[in-house]
Parts: sequence; C-alpha cells; structure tokens
Amino acid sequence: MRIVLFVLCLAIPLSAQTRRPARKAAAPPPPVLKKEAPEMTCPTPLGVGVTTKISFCDVMTERDPAAGILIKLPPHKGPVTLTFDLHNRQTYSEEDVRGHRAFARYTASIGVLTMDNTLISRAIVQSEFRTARDLVDRIGGGAGPAGVKAVAPTGTEAIVITIPEGEDQVSILGEKLTVERQDGTATFAQPGRPIADVSNIMIEYKPAPPPKQGRTGGRGRRGG
Repeated sequence: MRIVLFVLCLAIPLSAQTRRPARKAAAPPPPVLKKEAPEMTCPTPLGVGVTTKISFCDVMTERDPAAGILIKLPPHKGPVTLTFDLHNRQTYSEEDVRGHRAFARYTASIGVLTMDNTLISRAIVQSEFRTARDLVDRIGGGAGPAGVKAVAPTGTEAIVITIPEGEDQVSILGEKLTVERQDGTATFAQPGRPIADVSNIMIEYKPAPPPKQGRTGGRGRRGG
C-alpha cells in the first residue's frame, strides 16, 4: 500500500502541488493634486502690503467677464478648486479715528463667472472698521508722509470655490457694496467702482494626462 501511494504522489505534477492563487494587481496610486498660484490678469492692482508683502487686487463692479480679474486654468482633469482671501476696502483717515467718526460696516458681494457670463458662485465679505488695528495692511506707493496709500484692505474672508472641469479661464467681478456709517447707509453697484480686494489667489487641480501619441504607419513599398 505504501508503494502505491508513493507512486501516485510522483504522478502528480510538481506545479499542481505548489500552485498558489494569483495575486491581484496593485491598484494604481491616486492622482497627485497640484497647488499653485495661477496665471492671472489684475486690471486694477491696489498694491503690495508694506508688512505682509502680499499683492492686493481691486475687484471692480463690471458686467463683462472680460473686464474682471482673469484667472487662467492650466490643462486639468476634473474640477479645479479656487481659493483666495476676500477683503473690504477702507479709506483711512487718522483724523476720523481720533474723532471717533471712523466706524463703518462693509458688506461686499462678488461673483466668479465663466467667460460666457455664467455664474459659478458668489462670495461675500462683511467686516467693521473702527481703528487702524482693523486694517489687514497698509499699501505702499502712496503720497502720504509714511509713503502709504489712504485706501487699505480691511476684514478677511477665506473663499473656496469649485470650478467645473470644462473651464480654462474664469473671471472675478464685483456685484454690490453696502456701507453703513453713523450718518446712514449707502449701496453701490454701478459699473467701474472698486468694491473689494482679493489676495492669495491659488488653484488646486489634477493635471491632465499628456496627449497620446498616434501610431506611426509602416513603410510603404517603393515604386519600381
């Protein structure tokens, strides 16, 4: 009996005795997102902060997306995440601050649009100003004694907007500004007026794969 069992074992192929289930192929790594400052056009720069060294761009009330802050999107797959800081604008007066007449509450609304004037999303910043401590920074390049401009950003709202995959450029346009002061409330929406500022504009996206190269055809026969 032992001899028969030994013969049967020899008759079974070695590969069948050691065969293991095939391993599944490893899943491809998730796509790497890229975050960078985009190529952009700021029609009306406010200037650079003397302390933060950050560039601020005025948001104008306009009707045509081509006249807004243009943000170019590189080739991408899937949506793009656009982030920026939105600020109100304050014309600073030391005399008003000392006289306790500087209080203002600002509410500015802007829109991010496609180039065919389709609204993607709105954003709002609301802030109050009382003293110089409420300013984000002073802007260099002014004619004042300290070399700073009277207009300065105040208040900060961090904005996050998702842009659909099919867009290669978007525009930021101002919509409306409401200013509440001790002597009353005023609303501004006429075209051509700066109503807010933006800074720290960034995009995060998945780069589009490189285009596939076409097949090269074989050599044809040469004529005799």
